[in-house]
Amino acid sequence: MKGIVLAGGSGSRLYPLTAITSKQLQPIYDKPMIYYPISLLMLSGIREILLITTPHDMPQFKKLFANSADLGINLSFEIQTEPRGLAEAFIIGEKFIGEDDVTMILGDNLFYGNFQIFRDACADQKIKANGQRARVFAYQVSDPTRYGVVEFDKNSGKVLSIQEKPKQPKSNYAIPGLYIFDNTAAKRAKEVRPSARGEIEITELISSYLKDESLGVKVLGRGMAWLDTGTPESLLESTAFIGAIEQRQGVKVACLEEIAYRMKFIDKNQLISAVEKLPNCDYRKYLEHVILE
Repeated sequence: MKGIVLAGGSGSRLYPLTAITSKQLQPIYDKPMIYYPISLLMLSGIREILLITTPHDMPQFKKLFANSADLGINLSFEIQTEPRGLAEAFIIGEKFIGEDDVTMILGDNLFYGNFQIFRDACADQKIKANGQRARVFAYQVSDPTRYGVVEFDKNSGKVLSIQEKPKQPKSNYAIPGLYIFDNTAAKRAKEVRPSARGEIEITELISSYLKDESLGVKVLGRGMAWLDTGTPESLLESTAFIGAIEQRQGVKVACLEEIAYRMKFIDKNQLISAVEKLPNCDYRKYLEHVILE
């Protein structure tokens, strides 16, 4: 399984913050936003990751992840010149995907909770459990008209329909910005006709698997938090949420070096080496405590 993080777009909803730097490099409490989606991929056991961003923001991402090898992952980069839709990520990443399955997560999506459901989904994808070649997730929301919506039979789990920001939603389950597809995703994305706004819509790509009866859905329960951090309000909410968890529990969320160590991507000596490169800060002090455990 390979992973893609889509960190493109103009971030217009966060202007003037995004006049300076990418939306996905804005802080969520004590870490850049991009750490959170990458942490989910790593915690799902994914070590080969492609980060897709804009030509303007590419140098900043490369600087941030200059020592990505210290995390025990293979991180590569590609450019999306213009925001032509989420599904374009699979066309851009076609060579990267190759013959593998792929998980794609949006760079401004934050998940918190027990990630076993994501590990299980990746394991099911590997063996194409139930004949399913693609998987989406369902998250109950109060206003489904704002999202892509999935309708499914709650007894069998069979997906019945996919809607894009419907005026009359068929369910109150939104599709978060996390998708698992087989290696036909790029080919399917190329066959999607651009929408009226000129974008290759992710819902059309998902629907192609639905037509083949090879689309599965996994419901994210009440113990899982999903936050879209693309507005000033949600940015503030996310920071308060992560800050409360870290201050109360004394652990860090999305600490990539710790995750690499816990997932056995690196050993203790490699963690020590990575920590020695960090400046004197609370982040380093936290990792020094992890080393001493």
